Amino acid sequence: MTACSGGLFKVKPVVELPPLPADVKSASAGGVAVRVAPLMSDEESQELFEANLPLSGILPVRLELVFESGVAVETKKVRFRLHDGEGREWKLVTPKSAVARILKANDVYAYNPNSRKQFEKEFTAYALDLKSPLSTTDRRHQGFLFFETPKQEPVASPRGLALQIERLPQPLEIPLN
Repeated sequence: MTACSGGLFKVKPVVELPPLPADVKSASAGGVAVRVAPLMSDEESQELFEANLPLSGILPVRLELVFESGVAVETKKVRFRLHDGEGREWKLVTPKSAVARILKANDVYAYNPNSRKQFEKEFTAYALDLKSPLSTTDRRHQGFLFFETPKQEPVASPRGLALQIERLPQPLEIPLN
C-alpha cells in the first residue's frame, strides 16, 4: 500500500551533490576539459538515489565538462560511448529509461503515476545537462550519465571501462578503471 500513496524512492536533493573528489580522471582537448569521478559503490548509489543502480543494471558515471577557451561547444551534439575490457559497448540511456530499469529490477509495478513522475523528476535533476552549450557564460556542466550493461544484467565489477567522447573539438578517451 505504501507504494500506492507515498514516493517510490527518496532521491537526495541535487543541491546535496558533493564536489568532485580529488582523484578524478581527466582529459582536455580543443578548449574543453572533461573530468570523470571514480565509479560509485553500491552503497553510494543507494544513499544518493535510494536505489541500487548497479543491481538494476545501470552504471552511473559522474562527470564534468569545463569550457576552457575558444568557440562555444554545442554539447547536445556530443556523443558518449562506454566500452569494457571485453570490447562490449554499454548503452547510454536517458534518465527516464534508467528509472524504468530501476523499477523493473526492484519489481515495482503498482504505484501512483504521480509518484513515478516525482521520482523521474528528482532522478533527472542529477543528469548531465547536454542541452545548453559550453561557452564563456556557461562554463561548467556537471552531472551523471547513465549506462546500461550490455546484457541488461546487474553491474558486476566491470574491468577496463573506457569512456569515449566524440563530437567535441577533438575526440577524447578516458579510462575509468
